[in-house]
Amino acid sequence: MTTPVTMVGTSAAIRSVDEEIDHAARCDAKVLITGESGVGKEIVARLIHQRGTRSRGPLVTINCAGFPDSLLESELFGHMKGSFTDAHRDKRGWLEAAHGGTIFMDEVGEMSLRMQALLLRFLETGEIQRVGSDRKLPPVDVRVITATHRRLLQHVAEKSFREDLYYRLNVVHIEVPPLRDRREDIPVLLNHFLHNFADTYQARVPEVVPEATKYLVDYQWPGNVRELRNVAERLVLRTRDGRITVDALPAEVTRDAPSRDAVATAGEAPVLAANSQILFERMFSNGASFWSEVYEPFMARDLTRNDVRNVVRLGLEHTRGNYKMLVQCFNMPPEDYKKFLNFLRKYQCHVPFQRFRMVPAALDRATQIATA
Repeated sequence: MTTPVTMVGTSAAIRSVDEEIDHAARCDAKVLITGESGVGKEIVARLIHQRGTRSRGPLVTINCAGFPDSLLESELFGHMKGSFTDAHRDKRGWLEAAHGGTIFMDEVGEMSLRMQALLLRFLETGEIQRVGSDRKLPPVDVRVITATHRRLLQHVAEKSFREDLYYRLNVVHIEVPPLRDRREDIPVLLNHFLHNFADTYQARVPEVVPEATKYLVDYQWPGNVRELRNVAERLVLRTRDGRITVDALPAEVTRDAPSRDAVATAGEAPVLAANSQILFERMFSNGASFWSEVYEPFMARDLTRNDVRNVVRLGLEHTRGNYKMLVQCFNMPPEDYKKFLNFLRKYQCHVPFQRFRMVPAALDRATQIATA
């Protein structure tokens, strides 16, 4: 029995992906999943299959970049005995094996133009012709999900990817954002992986000190979730005292110093805090809009990233970590919610909301005790 997979994360971006998965699971339309290497495109494909009506059928996965052209054709469509060297028996292909279920074709952008033509013919007719056979097999019932880290429209423009195939595959499009664009998911994913590997190696789940967490959250993660998973495994194996300090982190995580606008010097800190408080009061008390008070000065380089982060932190303290309420408090229309989050992520000004959800409850209890 296949172990169910889950989508780990709390960010608005990953919740949006999860909603798209639900929509895709309700139908049999072809799905194209895009995103950088290591973001979890296969997880998305497995969830679509797992939540859909074909979940009782097979899920066949193939990495199109892992096979030379001639072998990929044989693996997809099957072959007849004697059709080439080492073809000692008839063999059915993965498309036949996926009948009644789903086939997930990863890195479809690596296919040659010849293989693209063969795939397009299958998508149009549902028919399979094994390598070395002179007859076609009856149509198979297969849902096709594909993925790529490449920008296929650019390859279409360069004539290295067929335009007709692109539009056949791109019925439902799900873009998985890179990890650096959803940094609030990093502590959640790290905790998930640490627990998994601690269980695998029968080790104690290590505690990550706050300073080490900051380095991990600030790191760019070029390898995305796959790289974070590898780092978590390394930390479980190397941690001896049950604590993950900065010294225990890989060199690539710690060698990049934070940008100057990300960390205020001791002399600048009070000024930045005062500026942020003034901006917050203008919006919260005087009805000014975030777009005019913060966004425009930031784009004009009159405010730094740290200014914006401090304003957002003050707002999250007031809304107890609720970004939707923050949009209202900063006098933006509700439909600006996604635009607001996209701005924060694009310029690395997003602040994780989780810690703000616990502090107010504790403050409320303290207030109740003090006024009792």
